[in-house]
Formats: sequence, C-alpha cells, structure tokens
Amino acid sequence: MVLQARNKHREAAPKPPRASRSPLRAAPDAGAEEPGPERAPPSPGRKGAAGRKGPRAEPVAPPAGGGLRGRLAAGLRGALGLRRAGRGRTWTTLLLAAFAAVLHWSHITHLFENDRHFSHLSTLEREMAFRTEMGLYYSYFKTIVEAPSFLNGVWMIMNDKMTEYPLIINTLKRFNLYPEVILASWYRVYIKTMDLIGIQTKTCWTVTRGEGLSPIESCEGLGDPACFYVAVIFILNGLMMALFFIYGTYLSGSRLGGLVTVLCFFFNHGECTRVMWTPPLRESFSYPFLVLQMLLVTHILRATKLYRGSLIALCISNVFFMLPWQFAQFVLLTQIASLFAVYVVGYIDICKLRKIIYIHMISLALCFVLMFGNSMLLTSYYASSLVIIWGILEMKPYFLKINVPELSLWVIQGCSWLFGTVTLKYLTSKIFGIADDAHIGNLLTSKFFSYKDFDTLLYTCAAEFDFMEKETPLRYTKTLLLPVVLTVLIAVVGRIISDMWNVLTKRQTHVRKQQFDHGELVYHALQLLAYAVLGILIMRLKLFLTPHMCVMASLICSRQLFGWLFCRVHPGAVVFAVLAAMSIQGSANLQTQWNIVGEFSNLPQEELIEWIKYSTKPDAVFAGAMPTMASVKLSALRPVVNHPHYEDAGLRARTKIVYSMYSRKPAEEVKRELIKLQVNYYILEESWCIRRSKPGCSMPEIWDVEDPANAGRPPLCNLLVKDSKPHFTTVFQNSVYKVLEVIEE
Repeated sequence: MVLQARNKHREAAPKPPRASRSPLRAAPDAGAEEPGPERAPPSPGRKGAAGRKGPRAEPVAPPAGGGLRGRLAAGLRGALGLRRAGRGRTWTTLLLAAFAAVLHWSHITHLFENDRHFSHLSTLEREMAFRTEMGLYYSYFKTIVEAPSFLNGVWMIMNDKMTEYPLIINTLKRFNLYPEVILASWYRVYIKTMDLIGIQTKTCWTVTRGEGLSPIESCEGLGDPACFYVAVIFILNGLMMALFFIYGTYLSGSRLGGLVTVLCFFFNHGECTRVMWTPPLRESFSYPFLVLQMLLVTHILRATKLYRGSLIALCISNVFFMLPWQFAQFVLLTQIASLFAVYVVGYIDICKLRKIIYIHMISLALCFVLMFGNSMLLTSYYASSLVIIWGILEMKPYFLKINVPELSLWVIQGCSWLFGTVTLKYLTSKIFGIADDAHIGNLLTSKFFSYKDFDTLLYTCAAEFDFMEKETPLRYTKTLLLPVVLTVLIAVVGRIISDMWNVLTKRQTHVRKQQFDHGELVYHALQLLAYAVLGILIMRLKLFLTPHMCVMASLICSRQLFGWLFCRVHPGAVVFAVLAAMSIQGSANLQTQWNIVGEFSNLPQEELIEWIKYSTKPDAVFAGAMPTMASVKLSALRPVVNHPHYEDAGLRARTKIVYSMYSRKPAEEVKRELIKLQVNYYILEESWCIRRSKPGCSMPEIWDVEDPANAGRPPLCNLLVKDSKPHFTTVFQNSVYKVLEVIEE
C-alpha cells in the first residue's frame, strides 16, 4: 500500500507593490445618450473626491487592429487601473492573482483529501462519499462517461427512466446538468487523447482495509472518473480566488485591496465556501461565475462609456452562472433590485441601467432555450422584475411630469417595482400552471409567521435552511471581518447621506459629480444588505454574504473613502496592521481546518449496495429516504421513484408518498400508495423514525402537522422494524438498513 504524505500548506501573504486610486471623473450628464470616452483611473498623486485640477488620465483606446479582442484587452488594463505604459504592473497583478489561485486550489484539494483519504478509496466508496444531491448529479456524469458514445450518453440523460420511475424525464432540463455534460465530454476527449499518444492516466493499487474487510482496488489519477470530476471543480474554484484578487484590486483601486480580499477569504474560509466538503453541489460550478459577473457589473457602473465587449462578457457570465444552478435566479433578483435602487436615487443614468436590463433579458432568454424551455425561468421573480423595471424606465417621462417631492418620486418607483413584480409573477405562474417554486414562498412565509406544512418542515428542520447561527457574527468579529466591513459601510453610508441631503435640499451644483463617483460603492453596499438578509433567513446562503464581505473589506484601502486618513498615515501601514490583527484568529481557523483528518467508510451502505447489485433484478424499483436513493441510483444502477432534487412539485408529491412510511398511517394504506408508484423494494432506516434535530422535527411529528387525523397512533416505521408482515417481507437487514419487499395483492 502506498501512503501519500500530506503537506500542510500555509499561505504566505506576499507584500504587493503599493498602488492607489482616486475617484473617477464624473459623467457630464446623467441623461446623456453618448457620455465621454472611457478613461483610465487618475494617477495616485490626485487626492480627494473634490480635487479635479490635476492632469487627466489619457483615454484607454483599443489597440491597433480594433475589434472585440482589442476592446477586451483595453478593458482589462482599465479594470486593473493601469495605463498602456504600465503593462509591467498588469503582469504583476496577474501573477499575484495566479498565486492566489494556486494557493486556494492547493488548500481545498488537501482539505478534501485529508477529510476522506479520497485517493485511497475504491470506486464504490468514492461514489458513496457523494451523498444526497452530490450522488445524484455525479450519476449523470457517470452515465455519459460509460455510454458507448458521448451523444448516446447525452440522449440517455435526456430520456431518463431511472430517476423518477416510471416517468421519462429530461434530466438536463430538470437538474441543471450542463456541468456534468461538459466535464464528461472533456473526460472522454482526455482519455482518447492520452490513449492515442500512449500516456498512462491512472495508477491502481490493491488496498488492504483491515478489520476482516476484503481488499479493494483503488485507482488514482485523472484517468479515474471521480478524480477527474473533483479535480476540475477544484481548479475552477482555485481560479475563483484569482478573480477575487482582481475584484478587490479593481474595487479598491489598490493591489493591497486584492490582498485584503484574499486573506479575509482564507481567514474565514469555513464561512465562505463548502466546496472542499461537497464538490459536486451546483454552487461549486456556478459561484465562480457570479464573482466574474459582479466584477463586470462593477466595471460597467464605473465606466463612462460602455464597450460592446463588456456587455457581451456580462451576458456570457450571466449564462454561465444561471445554467448550473436553479437558485441563481434569486441571486440575480437581488442584484437587479439593488441596481434599480441605485438608479432611482440617481447614482446611474437610465441609459446604462437599460443596457444592463437588456443584457439580463438576453441571458435569461438564452438560458430558457438551453434549458429546453424550462418554464420556471419565465415565471420567476427575476424575470418579472426585469419586465417591470424595463416598463418603469420606459415610463420615465411620465414620472418626471408628476409634481411631487424627490423623495415621493423614489417611493412611487420603488412601490411600482415591488407590487408590479409580485403581481406579474403571480399571473405568469397561473397562466403557465407552474407551482415548482411555490415551496420557496412557503419557506419564507414560515420564517415570519407560524405557517407549517410537510415540505416547509423538511426544509426548516435541516440546519442549513434554518436561521443563521448566533455564533456566525461572533466568528466574523473574531477575525475582524465584521468590524472592518462595518467601518467601510459607515463610510459609504456617510457619502450616500451627504448626496441625498444635497438632492433633497435642491443643491444640485456638485451632486451629480459626487453621485457618479460613488455609484459602484452604493451598489455594493445595497448588495451586501441583500446578501445579509438572505444569509440571516437561510444559513446556507451565507456563502453569498461572507465572500461579499471579504470584497467589501478591500475598500479599507480605498482613497475614495479614506483619502483623508492616507494623507496622514501610509496606507500600507494601516492595511498591514489590520491584516496582522485579523491573522490572530484567522491563522487559528486555518489550523483548525488543517487538523481535520479522517477516512471515509460506510460499511452498512456498502453492504446494502452490494446486496442490491447481486440479489435483485436490474429493473427492480426502489423507494426510501432521498439521500439513500441517490446512492442506489448511482452505485447499484437501479430505478428509483424519488431523489434529493426537491425543486419539482411532482417530485415533492412523490416524496410525500414515500415518506408516509414514517407517518402514523395504516400499513395497508401506505402499501397501496407504493404499489401505485410501482415500487418493488422499500429501504427502511430506523434512524429516520427516531432522530430529531430539534423539537417538532422528527418524521412522526412532521406528519402530525400534515396528518392530524392519525396523531396519537404509533409510527408505522416502529411497527415495521419489529415485524414487517403481513404487507411487507424483510429481504435484507443490517445495523442501519432494512429492505422491505412490497407484497402485491
């Protein structure tokens, strides 16, 4: 057996060269159709928002040859705050970003390996390690990889009868499986190329497990499908850290800002991401493109002239963010709402917002087509919001004719957006007959009121869908992330209040200049508040809040906000003092992660899978707990009637029938419903009958809310654990699982 040494990678924070940025030149007129040329940021010698007498920066012109490529190159130099003469500084910034990417890739790769000893697991153990949704998504990658051809594999997942037997569904449409399709195509190309040139792609060993267990074969290398799949995910999330460095650099105007963003992410790594524990989840593929998308939005808000390349890049990043993850539409809804608020109070002009809305509409239409007409996209709050905002922009001349105070006009536009979005969402859902996202509204309702139903309780009883833990703000405070972000937020809010006061008191002489200088800052402040609301309501969504806090922390280096301080104190001294204080708890957090060492093992499930593979027919249909069904489909290759992807109304109804085994209903009634689903075997887990994450959250208690008529009766699962007859026959049993064969009458 070959043992792999694990090296603990500590991050070495490089000290980048000092760079700074002062505010951008204001747009000449908020309503102008053709604003002035896009300009590079001013030189570091210019200070303060009011100082405009220094030499102006030269316009960033596309290089000779023009076209999209030239514009994108010019845009990149502008995004990094560099002139044509400073290409050396561009390379320095990109090299630092690449270093951050390699550092994060190494960090998450080693955390994943240390936690599961993944390189020494058998194929079956690796598949079992992908629990719940992860196993379901990976099963489609496996299907395409093992198919006779790539196109045949794609056809199989688009005409799938294994996932919701006996229904035939297009899983590519339902489950956002484009990442699996792309990765499977890359894997097949990689294997064929390596075979063609004669390069070995994997190395296999026989691993002795001890304790009377049979030896297993373990293969390591990119030639192993699971290793390839995980490796690509970690590379993508490594590149995400490079984007965070560039993002922090661009937003703050200093590479010190990029350093602050990256180190804050590492110091709060457990609160920022879970990719190292759950690689196949949709967010692992989708979130890096949200970082790119928000960077592009920032660039567009800051630019005085929009190049076509910037808008095309925004459209592409929108598509890449939405395609892998069904939740992306809700995140983009918060972005559109924030941008609309920025427009209403006068920080961006109508032409710029209109172009952004058009890009969002185009990207939504592209996703609708690529998702084979997934109607949830058209009936989403996001789509409704885009239409309503477009309508409000078109009605601007009518709003201007209303003779009311400025504040009242803001309220009118805000209320028009809110009520219009909700109304249009309701009407489109009724017209198309879509109820797939109804559980989202019920979930939010349950957060504020006493509303409860079966589906809502399944969500709220899980810790990740509960309110944010009380310890989370404390952890933010210990690493100084929260105090730094609050300092930045106070500075931004101070600018906003000053601008708003000047607008409301009709002192317009310098308001427009200040407002356009602060537009991207106001957007980021509002986006932070939106993410904070999401994170507080649903703990799982703090994965949006914490990274954005890291980005906002970069503004501690901004001369636009803290130029008054940097006139007296060297900015490097301030930044490194803050980072030194952050590193006290931050290094302890990293050490805690590095100390996590384990080895995956699930012998009861391994016994179950092996029994199913060798003791049941290939077309035997199974039902049971959602996480277990994902493993049965992935590893045993048997049809299942329910699975963990809970975002479909029909699937929720099926799961409710399957979970009636844990209710207090009579056995005969439950059996009759299972026969209607054509179930042959039911996998019963006693732990599901007795476990209770908090009061009211055991399965029998959840069913008491849904089925009060049978409250007080003994749970059916307890009865079947003791004796499964006469309606079921026990055909397999171990310490965790009991397989019941459904006896047909």
